Amino acid sequence: MLPYALIVFAIGALGGLVMAARVLRGQFAPWALSLLHAGLGATGLVLLIVLLMQGNTPQRVLVGFGLLVLAALGGFFLASFHLRRSLPPKAIVLAHAGVAVAGFLTLLSLLF
Repeated sequence: MLPYALIVFAIGALGGLVMAARVLRGQFAPWALSLLHAGLGATGLVLLIVLLMQGNTPQRVLVGFGLLVLAALGGFFLASFHLRRSLPPKAIVLAHAGVAVAGFLTLLSLLF
């Protein structure tokens, strides 16, 4: 289950890179890409929940999950700017990305 979650998060991260690049240049991220990014993130979180519900998972899975939930909350905050037709603060975009990368790398460390 973990490899599938990592693949889903990696694909979602590609969309996140495109959106972050646009926002950091002072442009709005495409709404459709935002929705796809959110959907992939949610799918990855559900896969991790299923893995955690099976029990007997390493502590790093829970830590990675917690970081990614925190990143998801940041994503909701960023989406609220989009809905208000306002560009989000660049620091929040970078914080969202940093926390998501930390969660992803925490999970990835379980494979190596």
